[in-house]
Amino acid sequence: MPDATPKSHYWMGFRAALPFLLVVFPFGLLFGVVATEAGLTTFQTLAFSSVAFAGASQFAALQLMVDNAPVLIVIATALAVNLRMAMYSASLSLWLGKAPLWQRALAAFVIVDQSYAVSINTFEDTPNLTIGQRMAFYAGSVSPICPMWLVATALGVWVGDGIPAWMALDFAVPICFLAIIAPMMRTLAHMLAAVTSILCALLLAGLPYNLGLLVAAVVAMSVGAQVELWAERRGAA
Repeated sequence: MPDATPKSHYWMGFRAALPFLLVVFPFGLLFGVVATEAGLTTFQTLAFSSVAFAGASQFAALQLMVDNAPVLIVIATALAVNLRMAMYSASLSLWLGKAPLWQRALAAFVIVDQSYAVSINTFEDTPNLTIGQRMAFYAGSVSPICPMWLVATALGVWVGDGIPAWMALDFAVPICFLAIIAPMMRTLAHMLAAVTSILCALLLAGLPYNLGLLVAAVVAMSVGAQVELWAERRGAA
């Protein structure tokens, strides 16, 4: 709908992101519980979620902190897990790069997996949207996700270990990423990078401080980049 107003695109983005609340809520709830059990105060836990907005890296960093890992390892692991955000930003810059600086700064701060997934798919499917419509859609996709992450984290801190074990909140983590990644597996490079990361992570799971995760990320990105280069050369031949 290229002729729709920015307001209507905001609500399109909002509705597109709503289904992810089914996994964002238990994901945030689980982090609040785990952080509290790890010894973080309420303020520290909420500040962590408010500043990072990155559940996977928060869990990874928290686990290493509990294991008394060196600070540099904690930071490196969190950055490695969150490296995907830099790639998200680079991808979105093609579509949002002409927006005012303050809008781009806010968009970069609140970027999350779910908002990126629904936004990039929409931008690629409807490339003739104006910059105002794209920013509105992106803002709408963020609006239900980020507040819910903070609310769920706070609720997790409040209830603590009062959540019964049978609820198995940790199911939200893999389901969330499967829901995000599956629709984005569009090319051979995507598929091979995903398979490589899985295999490397499994093979190197025994390394201390989750270092296998760092290695898997680097190897997978290298494989994906090489496959894309190969595909481009083959297409140009």
